[in-house]
Amino acid sequence: MADNIGNKAAHDYHLDIPATQEGFYVKGSAHCDWGMKNRLGKMFDPRSGNTVMLAFDHGYIMGPTAGLERIDLVIPPLIPHVNVLMGTRGMIRSCISPAAPVAKCVRVTYDSTVLYDDMSNGGGIACDIENAIRMNADCMAVQTFIGAPGESRSLELLSRTADAGARYGIPTLGVVAVGKQMERTEKFFLLATRVLAENGANIVKSYYCDGFERVAAACPVPIVIAGGKKLPELEALEMAYRAIQEGAHGVDMGRNIFQSDCPAGMAQAIGKVVHEGYTPKQAFEVYETVKNQ
Repeated sequence: MADNIGNKAAHDYHLDIPATQEGFYVKGSAHCDWGMKNRLGKMFDPRSGNTVMLAFDHGYIMGPTAGLERIDLVIPPLIPHVNVLMGTRGMIRSCISPAAPVAKCVRVTYDSTVLYDDMSNGGGIACDIENAIRMNADCMAVQTFIGAPGESRSLELLSRTADAGARYGIPTLGVVAVGKQMERTEKFFLLATRVLAENGANIVKSYYCDGFERVAAACPVPIVIAGGKKLPELEALEMAYRAIQEGAHGVDMGRNIFQSDCPAGMAQAIGKVVHEGYTPKQAFEVYETVKNQ
């Protein structure tokens, strides 16, 4: 039985050898059913193997967020520039057209709001599998709290969601939460991303860090990096570029797009980095061009 005493530190990630892909281009999904692959194919561009996700689920713990006061006005114009929308069932149903040509990732868990210091202490199912099926969800997102008091409960929610998703062909996105007191190091993200994949996540959303190439190599499913707090546009593009170069298969940005001075320009610039390999400088020129039109 594995334990945490006397283990040798992992070090051999074989960064020079890509993960074996057998018959399908999305990392770790070769043995999934057709429906699961179909939904993953909507999320990950087959030309690049990567995805640009637009997160607008902040209100589920924060209420109205700067830039998301009117989701019905802010998000629909950005749909042509992204692969996936990530939101709650309430906002998707009320603000996004069913005819919108974009994949939908539904956040299916709730957590404590920002009124509580430790968000991990409260949580449960906010959208069950039947509701996700009725919404024709392409993915279900579960928040997890590795290293926090709510770790056990969140991992159970992840595992139960992954079981239901496997039954009906809907991928599960495991989200690595990072609280105020939690470390943001290679060591932590190596642990957290691998734990989520081991417990059934088909995709993992995490953060970029020093040593990210080892984090990506050790995770057998695609890692999509979170944008995090609002950064200057060029810095956000640099982070996205480094992450993709080091093994990420996409970005899930929210504030770095909808809080930008030009959200459409930023969404397009991120797409150039993620799908076409643009350098940060080249992508920033795209942003500036759209902004000045």
